[in-house]
Order: sequence, then C-alpha cells, then structure tokens
Amino acid sequence: MTEQPTILTGIRANSELTLGNFLGALIPMVRLANTHSNNYHINIFTPDLHSIISDIDGELQQNIIKSLKNYLAAGLNLTENVHFYRQSHVPAHSELCWILNCVTSMGDLNRMTQYKDKSDGKDSVNVGIFDYPVLMAADILLYDAEYVPVGEDQFQHLELTRRVAEKFNKQYVDIFTLPVEPKKQVEFMQVGEAIRIRDLQNPEKKMSKSTKSENSKIMLTDTPEQVKKKIMSATTDSVGKISFDMFNQPGISNLLQIDALVNDMPLQDVISTWSGETHYGDLKQKVAEDVAAFLGEFQRKLATISDDEVLTLLQKGEIYANEVANAKLLEVQKAFHLR
Repeated sequence: MTEQPTILTGIRANSELTLGNFLGALIPMVRLANTHSNNYHINIFTPDLHSIISDIDGELQQNIIKSLKNYLAAGLNLTENVHFYRQSHVPAHSELCWILNCVTSMGDLNRMTQYKDKSDGKDSVNVGIFDYPVLMAADILLYDAEYVPVGEDQFQHLELTRRVAEKFNKQYVDIFTLPVEPKKQVEFMQVGEAIRIRDLQNPEKKMSKSTKSENSKIMLTDTPEQVKKKIMSATTDSVGKISFDMFNQPGISNLLQIDALVNDMPLQDVISTWSGETHYGDLKQKVAEDVAAFLGEFQRKLATISDDEVLTLLQKGEIYANEVANAKLLEVQKAFHLR
C-alpha cells in the first residue's frame, strides 16, 4: 500500500487560518498535491493531539471540519492517493511518540527554539509543549514521509525528526525513511524560498493567528470592509518610495508579496509595476481590493462544501492511515521486543 512515496502535511485546527497560513502553506500544498497525487500518497491530517497543548474547547471538532474544507475550497483534487485523517483517530501516533521519547535526548528538546519561546518568562509549561517535536516525528515516520512541507519555524523540528530516525535506524533496526532536509523540501515545493507573510502591524514578525491584535492579521473569514481597514492601517515606513526590500522596507515588501500571491502573479511583475512609486496609499488600496476579491471567491466556494462530505473523506482516510501506521508501529514494537 505504501509502495509510492508519501507527502505529508498538517495544520492545527485551533482557530481560523490567517491569510498568511493560507498563502504560505495551504495553497502551495494544494498545488503540490494536485501535481503529484498520481505518483505520491498525499497525507493531509489534522494534528488534534498537537492542538490540545494550548487550547481545549468544544469547538475543536468543528474546527477540524473547517480546516479540511479549506483544502477543498482551495482547489484540492481528490484522487485515490489523497488521504484525510485525524491524528487522534490513529492511535499509533501516540504509541510511537512514547517509544521515540526513549531514543530522544533531553538536550535536543531543550534546544528547540519554539519551546524556548513558548516557555520564556513562564513559571511552568505543560510537557506537551516540550514534547511536541517528538510527536511530530512520529507523525512523519509512521508513513515513511519523504516530503513534509513546513514553514521556517518548523525546520528545526524536521531536522530533529531526521536525527531521531537516523539514531533509531543505527541503534535498532533500519526501518525509518528520513524525510528530505528542509532546503530540498522548499525546492520540491517550487516556491523559490519559504513564503513568510508578515504581521501587518509589526512586519518584522510573521502573520500569526495567535497574535492578539486583530489589525495585525487577515483572517479567511474577514469581510471586504475588515480587509480594507486592516491593510490601509498596515505599518509601512518613512522612505517615501516603493521598493521590494524586506530588510529596510518590510511592510511595503509584505504588501507587494501579498498582492502577487492573491493574483497568482510572479512577484517580480508586481515589483516592476510599483517600483519607484511614492504613493503608499495607492498600493494599499490596490492590495485591499485584490485581497477582498480573493477572499470573496474563496468564501463562496467554501459555502458549497458540506460537513458530511468531509466526514466521509475522514472515515475513508482513517482506514488507510491506521493500516499503514499500524504496520510501521509493529516493526518498531518488534525492534523493542514488545511484540
């Protein structure tokens, strides 16, 4: 069943996605899946076990359905090689995580930047935040996933997955496929470099759904009026001339990048159109109109997809995922003399 290689991706379902999540991760993944689904298994899962490290509420199940609807509304072509599943509905994820904990060093986990960021200034954090990268490794290694398209903030976790797999293969049995290194992951995605949509109020940071300021992020559910308000108030600079320079003019550069992506145009074409212009307001107005049109079309498509359609896909995908994951877990259990 897994003779073809696997591409794996997952987006947490804690809340609505931002435009940054959509343009930087989901759209490239949909294009990749549509290009390669004849030759690769495309595993699209909702990491609900990861989700509960921070937010536990009654909306999680509905958010899972919403997150998977986004792929369909974004144009994902459903073939027999496309598999939707929930992490918690495949128990092998949890068991392999525990086993991998027994071959992962505390030193490696202590060096994880995300753990440092999330624990900074806090008296205590839950163990799930510390152990997040090991569960992520289990998510990947169960399916021999070669390609795991992730953002820059997850590169360190991907490298840890490679180290843990390599250590296991050498120390026990050579059964894990190492995912391709991050640089080659980006090349495979064919996006030139990792897309990183910036915070509208603080363009030094990426756009994040966890940011408290609503004006800093564009949500997929935003109305045209909300989009215009947020983009027109976006932080720019005092240079007075439009150019693409992420170091000196990150706010303006971010707007140029967004406009290129929502119009599916080469970034250089958009840069050429605006380079040297001095009216920042005109650029903001154009970007606001284009983003509003883009989201309007997406929202119309989303409204046509039913919950039942997604649940049917999940039930089918989870049969596949359990069969593949359990076969790999059995190999691991045998290596540890558990079976």
